Amino acid sequence: MAFFSYLGRNGQGEKVQGVLEGADSNDCAKQLFSLGITPLQISVSSNSAKQISTATDLFEEKIQPLDIMMFSRQMYSLLKAGIPIMSALKGLQSFIQNKKLAAVIADLRASLDSGREFSVALQLHPKVFSSFYVSMIRVGETTGMLDKVFLHLYEHLDFEKSMRDQVKAALRYPSFVIIAITIAIVIINLFVIPAFAKMFESFGAQLPFMTRMLLSFSHFMMVSWPYLLILLVGSVIGFRSYTAGGTGKYQWDRIKLRLPIAGKIIQKATMARFARSMSLSMRSGVPIIKGLELVAQTVDNDFIGDKIKGMQFGIERGESISSTAINSGVFNHLVLQMIEVGEESGSLDDMMTEVADMYQRDVEYEIKTLNAQIEPILIVCLGAIVLILALGVFLPIWDFGKVAMHKH
Repeated sequence: MAFFSYLGRNGQGEKVQGVLEGADSNDCAKQLFSLGITPLQISVSSNSAKQISTATDLFEEKIQPLDIMMFSRQMYSLLKAGIPIMSALKGLQSFIQNKKLAAVIADLRASLDSGREFSVALQLHPKVFSSFYVSMIRVGETTGMLDKVFLHLYEHLDFEKSMRDQVKAALRYPSFVIIAITIAIVIINLFVIPAFAKMFESFGAQLPFMTRMLLSFSHFMMVSWPYLLILLVGSVIGFRSYTAGGTGKYQWDRIKLRLPIAGKIIQKATMARFARSMSLSMRSGVPIIKGLELVAQTVDNDFIGDKIKGMQFGIERGESISSTAINSGVFNHLVLQMIEVGEESGSLDDMMTEVADMYQRDVEYEIKTLNAQIEPILIVCLGAIVLILALGVFLPIWDFGKVAMHKH
């Protein structure tokens, strides 16, 4: 991605200029057309290196989702109180402790001073404000309900944060247990079993099969551990690179939904985000087709996002929302009924809110019962490891002890 300076005309024929981030000039042109700006000139920005350096500074304070959430809430309160947007941004700039976000707000003020619309100013910071966020602000500008849109965005971001935190909490316990088991296996094979191996060698007798298997595996790990470590690190890096985007991310997002236990939690959390985002876009006055396009970018799952785009294409062909939802194959029967009723009654936004609440309750229930589902599996795994170690280590000691007793 690079930064490009542009010169163009807006819908009123006025000249506008600024800086956009994009893959190339064609990408920037598409962004400008989507904003209602006809580009006249696009060139690589001379400030690109400086901005990229600032964005990639490892020691720079990060802008967290919580910062954007609080920014939205504060903007709602200030605008609702009748404070002009420039004064509101000025007050927030001096109040916010996050220096990077304060710098972004300063840039927003400069953009507004130069005549840009607020949504256009936000779009100049794609790493801070998502396309969904910018589109909602654009709707608020058009309808004159910018304060209410900020409130809806705050509630939406709060819901997103809640979903992410719940999913992370659900996966934290099994992850720690699996890591602990892995570390224990490594320590046992590198330090404990080799000590027993020396004792077994002094016996000079045939060892049981389980013991020979443990000794062979321990010897393999002692000899090959540097290569295994390199292989592990390489696999992690390769996996993260492969799943960072494109086909790899699509395949991984599809596999995640099929994982035992965790898969259904991830799917329900994703569908809750979809329904909440769809409800927000409809309440804000976004057309259904544009809303689906935006929501597909917010679900954080390329597989589900592709299904949502399929719904968008179906509606463009003249199909009903309920029929496209059925064809997507991602909703259960009850949700499909609610969508159909909402479409027929003209209250689809309310029904989507109900769908989001239902999925959220399901996620909360799954998380509460997660430990009860995982503990039997972990107990079986731990029991199997203990049984193998006990048979491998203590069987030969037991056999040699009986031989010694018979000799006496």
